[in-house]
Amino acid sequence: MMLDVRELRFGYNHQHPVLQDICCHVAAGEILAILGPNGAGKTTLLKCINAILSPAGGTVLVEGRDVLRLPPAAIARSIGYVPQRAETSPVTVFDAVLLGRLPHFRWRAREEDLHIVDAALKRLCLEALALRPIDTLSGGELQKVCMARALVQQPRLLLLDEPTSALDLKNQLEIMRLLRRVVDTHQIAAVMTMHDLNTALRFAHKVVFLMAGRVHACVPSAEVAAETIQAVYGVPVTIHRLGGVPVVTPLS
Repeated sequence: MMLDVRELRFGYNHQHPVLQDICCHVAAGEILAILGPNGAGKTTLLKCINAILSPAGGTVLVEGRDVLRLPPAAIARSIGYVPQRAETSPVTVFDAVLLGRLPHFRWRAREEDLHIVDAALKRLCLEALALRPIDTLSGGELQKVCMARALVQQPRLLLLDEPTSALDLKNQLEIMRLLRRVVDTHQIAAVMTMHDLNTALRFAHKVVFLMAGRVHACVPSAEVAAETIQAVYGVPVTIHRLGGVPVVTPLS
C-alpha cells in the first residue's frame, strides 16, 4: 500500500478534537478524494499526512515508512504537497518550480534538475511564463506553478488541497487529466481535498467522506450512494451516470 493511515487523531492544543480515529489507504496508481462539508477536517487531515501538523495519535505510513518519524528532507523526497493558497514573491516561475528540486541536491542545481523543471513547465503549458515573477500571475496560473513544483519533486505520494478551486473549466480539466496521467504513468498515489463532488467522482478512484472529524464512508467512486451524500451534506440528491461516470444533482 502506498499510503496507509491508521487511527489518526488530531486536536489543536490536544483539547479540541478535529480528527478522530481516521483510517484510509491508497494504492499505487490510485487517486483518493477527501470530501465533506466546511470544517469537517479535510485540510487538517492532508497536513497531518504530510507531517505539517503533528497528530495526537495514530500512524501514517508511506511505502511502509512512518512519515511522522522521518526528517523533513526525507518527507519531501517522498511526498509532494500542493497547498490551496500559495505565498507569492518576486521570484520567477522557473525558480519557483526549481525549488521543488531542493530535496534532491545540496549546493547547486544540476543540469538534470534544470531539464526536469523545463519538462514540467512544458507539461503544464507554463514555458511562456518561465521568467515572469510569480506575484504577477493570476490565481489559476499560480496554482499550476504550485502543481509543477510538486511534480518536479518526483514524489511517490502527491497531496493536493483543492487543486481546481482557482481554475476555470478548461484548466480544471487540464489539471485533473494531468494528475490522472501522472498517477497512471508513474504508478504513484494522490490524495486531494475537494468541494466539487462531480469532479471528484469523475477523476478519483475512491472517496472518503469526513463528517465532524470522523470517516463517515470510504468507498470506490462508482459506488457512492445518494444517501451517503445526503447524510454528510444535509442535501437530498440524485445520482445519474453519464458514460459510466456518476453525476450528482441536488433535488432542491
